[in-house]
Amino acid sequence: MPAPAPSPVRPPVKQPPAADRVYAHIKEAVLDRRYEGGTLLTEGDLAEAVGVSRTPVREALLRLEVEGLIKLYPKKGALVLAVSAQEIADVVETRLLVEEFAVRKAVPASAKLIARLEELLEEQRQMSDAGDLAAVSVKDRCFHAEIVRHAGNEILSRLYDQLRDRQLRMGVAVMEAHPGRIAANITEHGELLEAIRSGDADGAAQVVRRHVSRVKVLVRGEDR
Repeated sequence: MPAPAPSPVRPPVKQPPAADRVYAHIKEAVLDRRYEGGTLLTEGDLAEAVGVSRTPVREALLRLEVEGLIKLYPKKGALVLAVSAQEIADVVETRLLVEEFAVRKAVPASAKLIARLEELLEEQRQMSDAGDLAAVSVKDRCFHAEIVRHAGNEILSRLYDQLRDRQLRMGVAVMEAHPGRIAANITEHGELLEAIRSGDADGAAQVVRRHVSRVKVLVRGEDR
């Protein structure tokens, strides 16, 4: 019998550059609030957590400072910036401008959009049942982003994508402080889906306004 052919040798999986790994580690922890606002991060601790030297840590921290997530203090470390009242107001105002316009443009909706919203709503329910707040926040954001994408305006869609990090961080903050809001969000997404499905552009815009405006109240802690 001929000898079996040797199995192909798979090349080793190449890791991302060290600075990218540090950047991803810190950013994920900030967005899901494992590193909360007011936390002081040191280069040494971050280097040890990711398993790299301090040089890529400094590079990653500089990128995150440009994005407005941290503030660097020489010889001390990096302070995770808390979400400010002004930032909350700015994000909510921008979301309302984009999302109300987009939902009107998306109606009448395609079967593809309806199917995708149904899928995202079910995934959000599953993540809620599992108690994964970060994943719930991601699905929440994806639900709204899908509507914006189907408005057919690429410039508007790119503008909305720039809000992603702030939306995710605020979403986790709301759910941690107001656990009952998770079920309410899912219910409101269901109402929005039904308005879109029925071709009710005005009704869908009203749901969006009520739903998004609530974020500002909750993050500020003004809700009962």
